[in-house]
Amino acid sequence: MTLKRALFVLAALVCAALGFMLWQQLERVEEVVDPGPSAEALADPYLAARRFLQAQRLNVSLTSKLSTYQELAPADSSLMILGSRRRMTPGQVQGLLGWVRKGGRLVIVGEGYWNAAKGSSGDRLLDTLNIRRVYAAGLPDAGKADKQAQPANRRKPPQQDLTELFIENEQAPARLGFEPHNHLEDPTDKAMAWANSARATHLMQLDWGDGVITVLSDANLWTNAHVGEQDNAWLLWYLNQDRNVTLLQRGQNDSWATLLLRHFPQALLALLLLALAWCAYHGVRRGPTVPAPLPNRRSLLEHLRASAAFMLRHHGQQSLLRTLRQDLHQRANLVHPGFNQLPVADQWQVLARLTRHSTSSIAQAMAPGEAGKRLPLHQFTQQVAQLQTLRNAL
Repeated sequence: MTLKRALFVLAALVCAALGFMLWQQLERVEEVVDPGPSAEALADPYLAARRFLQAQRLNVSLTSKLSTYQELAPADSSLMILGSRRRMTPGQVQGLLGWVRKGGRLVIVGEGYWNAAKGSSGDRLLDTLNIRRVYAAGLPDAGKADKQAQPANRRKPPQQDLTELFIENEQAPARLGFEPHNHLEDPTDKAMAWANSARATHLMQLDWGDGVITVLSDANLWTNAHVGEQDNAWLLWYLNQDRNVTLLQRGQNDSWATLLLRHFPQALLALLLLALAWCAYHGVRRGPTVPAPLPNRRSLLEHLRASAAFMLRHHGQQSLLRTLRQDLHQRANLVHPGFNQLPVADQWQVLARLTRHSTSSIAQAMAPGEAGKRLPLHQFTQQVAQLQTLRNAL
């Protein structure tokens, strides 16, 4: 074995030893990467709440129509309207309340805030129940409570911002994470149960015939991010226990025509005016009624006079005279073949012999006039009569 080969083998062994030592020093660590919410969770803010109810062996269905309550059995069903009710008609409000009166359970979220000047909140269902949603900041003790509680993280509110719901035969109240800036008012004292925080009321229950209506100040406690906090999931089960649950998450959206009218009224008005202007410009304009023409037919002489007047008016005197001279040339060529090839003076002599008129009169009649020059009426008439006399003589 040569020295060069021995050194190569030695270097390979040293590299292998160093690689083995380095491999022994490596530490294997498993890291879990959170990919974030799934597409289904992003599209459905109440997906976790729905799956929680299904885990409690409750039948849960989704709907987007307010009229779905008509297909539900009141005694076995619970309807949770978490979507918009802006397009709810007075007839739908009365129909829904009639369904609750037969034994249905209804859970709704307050929409809009009470406007004392208008005497309404814009929520037909809430106004019918005479329940008002207001800002908690407007309450008498709200300023003092706000100074005591400055939440640093809304996902974990301090104890004074939690809503407590006391249940009969339970030692400790259920703690719920409602939004602290909303408050529910019951001016007619119809509520038979409610849940309060240190500053406001966030849940009310009303007996309505054989059914129950639960009004919430907000439904943020049941979204995917908050349903697992505090006792939020327990409240969801408590309100719907032993019932078939129907979730109305997204109410019927406004039509595109309503949205355009709401957000772009000036543009629609300008478009309407532009359309009216276009119709006025391109439309048929009707003037006064034209009397019907007389059924009498014109005579041949009237047609000839009208045609002659038209040609005289549009083409002039020299055009008519030139036409007569061309006709005279054609007739003379028929009587005397080769007439058109003769010089002008010879043509006049031939015409004088054929028509028995003097050469001077023929020269006066056949001589072309100045273009554009208008002859006196008597002279024009005399020249026409002379040309017609020559033509007739041929």
